[in-house]
Amino acid sequence: MSMRNWLFFVFFSQPVALGAWLPRIPEVQEKLALSPAELAIALIGAPIGTLSSLLVAGRIGDWLGAQKTMLIFYPLFFLAMTLPFLANSQLTLMLSLAVMGSTLSILELGMNVSADLYEKQRKKLVMSRAHGLWSFGLMTGTIVGSASAALRLDPFLMEVAIFAVLILPSLYAVKQVNLDQPAPAAAGNTGKMGFTMPHILLLGICLFTFGTTLTEGAVADWAAIFMRDIHGASHGFAGLSLTFFTMSVALTRLTGDKLREHFSTTDLARTLAIIGVLGLGVIYIAPNAIIAMLGFAMLGSGVALGFPLAVTAAANAPGKSSASNVAVLSFLALTGFLVGPISIGFVAEVTNIKIGLMVITPMLAVSAVLASTLKPSSSHTETSESQTT
Repeated sequence: MSMRNWLFFVFFSQPVALGAWLPRIPEVQEKLALSPAELAIALIGAPIGTLSSLLVAGRIGDWLGAQKTMLIFYPLFFLAMTLPFLANSQLTLMLSLAVMGSTLSILELGMNVSADLYEKQRKKLVMSRAHGLWSFGLMTGTIVGSASAALRLDPFLMEVAIFAVLILPSLYAVKQVNLDQPAPAAAGNTGKMGFTMPHILLLGICLFTFGTTLTEGAVADWAAIFMRDIHGASHGFAGLSLTFFTMSVALTRLTGDKLREHFSTTDLARTLAIIGVLGLGVIYIAPNAIIAMLGFAMLGSGVALGFPLAVTAAANAPGKSSASNVAVLSFLALTGFLVGPISIGFVAEVTNIKIGLMVITPMLAVSAVLASTLKPSSSHTETSESQTT
């Protein structure tokens, strides 16, 4: 199997454990007797862990290289995904999610840097397809989570089984992705310690991504609860809203590299963001669960290419190194992914989950406006690609 396919397998296998957790959040909420606001507070653990680790993730990536980073944090992340199901209180749930968030952020940094290095070394676009396989992995996890919920299987044992099945082939795949050598050279100017203000272009890219990842985080944590509370769906059926969403994300990402060859990055990103806003409208007015799932599918297409386009743009933007730039992007992008669910929880507490989910509308609209920030860096990548194909 080629290095590209091993890289794709890495992106596919990593989110399976995460996806399996998402449909079972309502069960954890019920088990711990948490209100929407109390659940939102517990979910703060994930951004605390994520943001804390991303403060040093760029240095870890430059020091270890992408491959070693993945080899270390792959098993740590898989083990961390079992912890939320062992929680017996709001506090322990928060702490377990903090551990999960910290391992997730560093692992995904290594994955994204590897995909960017592959594009630069092999002169072939893979970022969108890699993230498409990530979405298929997440979708696979949501199916496993929904099925195990319907069968009333113990969620902790579900995560242990996922670990047992995937850890060895995942680590073997990482070993086949030999792209670490250029990483230290790319990070050669990162010796200066302390905080450095990111370049204005990188900030624009990060703000664009904030809206799309905020949407992904909101759907991940609240879609099943939305379907349960608004449309009376069972645990197993409610999780299918995540499956519809992630399938739409995956299919759009698999075509993303082809779309980049035929449409300008700005037009592509802006059009998809508008589709996402329309999808939110369908979810809000949906008279039944089936129509709501179609709205989630539209929303998935709308946010699908936000992060992969931004990773390519950030890696080529001015800054210390590709790893440092991607770490900054991941910091703000994952902030959106994790802050969105928290804000929705508090709005849902004083209104309802239907209104709470609409909190993401203005941020997704901001992403449509800021789509132009992706053009300079992604155009550079596309130009290089067109000269080699």
